[in-house]
Amino acid sequence: MPMGDSTVTTVEEGREQAAPRPVMGAPEQGFLRRRRVPRRPRLWFEILLIAVSYWTYSLIRNAVPEQRHEALRNADWIWRMEYHLGIAVEDSVNHAVNSVTWLIVGMNYYYATLHFVVTLGVLVWLYRSHPGRYAATRLVLFATTAVALVGYYFYPLAPPRLMPHENFVDTVLVHQTWGSMASGDLKHMSNQYAAMPSMHIGWSLWCGLTIFALASVPWVRVLGLLYPVLTLVVIVATANHFWLDAVGGMLCLAFGYTVARLWYGSLPYALPRVVTDGREERRLASAKA
Repeated sequence: MPMGDSTVTTVEEGREQAAPRPVMGAPEQGFLRRRRVPRRPRLWFEILLIAVSYWTYSLIRNAVPEQRHEALRNADWIWRMEYHLGIAVEDSVNHAVNSVTWLIVGMNYYYATLHFVVTLGVLVWLYRSHPGRYAATRLVLFATTAVALVGYYFYPLAPPRLMPHENFVDTVLVHQTWGSMASGDLKHMSNQYAAMPSMHIGWSLWCGLTIFALASVPWVRVLGLLYPVLTLVVIVATANHFWLDAVGGMLCLAFGYTVARLWYGSLPYALPRVVTDGREERRLASAKA
C-alpha cells in the first residue's frame, strides 16, 4: 500500500539530508554516542538481526514451562474478575462470530498470518522510505517483545478456549482450519499458556501507530488505526485471548516506546526521515576540505 511522509513531519524537511548528529542533549563520547545517532540501516544486518531475534523469541517463549494448573487458575481469576466488573464479553463475541462460518474461518486465517505479514511489511516500508527512523522504531518493537517474555514466564495464562469448565469454542478445531500454532497438530510447537500479554495486540498497535504517524495518504492512515482494533476483535472472537490480554500488550508497547525515547532522546517518528551513513559523511567532509 502506498505510504509516504506524514504532514506532521514536514517541519524537518530542511534537515532530512543532514549528516548524523546526536539527538541527546548531553555531550557523549565514543561507542555509546555513535549508537544513539540515527543512521542508515544495512540490509544484511537487519535481515540477520530480525531472523536471530525472532528465533530467540520463539525459543525463549516455548522454553517457558507450561504450567497448566497455574495457567488455568490465572484464567479463572481473570474471568471471575471480568464478571465481577461486568466486562466479561468474550464468550458472547466468541459464540456470535462462530455462528457465521465464513467470518470465523477468515478470522482464523487472519490470526495466523497477518500478525507476521503486516509487521514484516511495515518493517520493510520503514527500511525503504524512512531509514532515519527505522532503527528507533524497530527498537520499540524489540523492547516490546522482550518485556512480553517476562510476562510469559511470571504469569502463565491459559487462553479462554482451553478453559475446561467454560463454554468457549476453539474455532480452529471446530472448523478444521489452519489458524493457530496452539491448536491441532501444531500445538506442541508453541507454548499454549503464554497468552498474557497479547503480542498480536502489541505488534498490531505498533504497526497501526507507525502507519498513522508516517503515512501521507489519509485512507492508509485510517487503515493503520483500524488494524489493531480489528485484531482485538479477532483475538477475542477466536477465543485465543481475554481482552485484558490486550491491555497487557498495550502496556508492553508503552514500555517499548519509553525505551526508544530514552535511548534516542526523541520518539522515533520525530527523528529525521533520511540520514547519511558514515561513508557519506566522510565523503562530504573530504569534498569540503
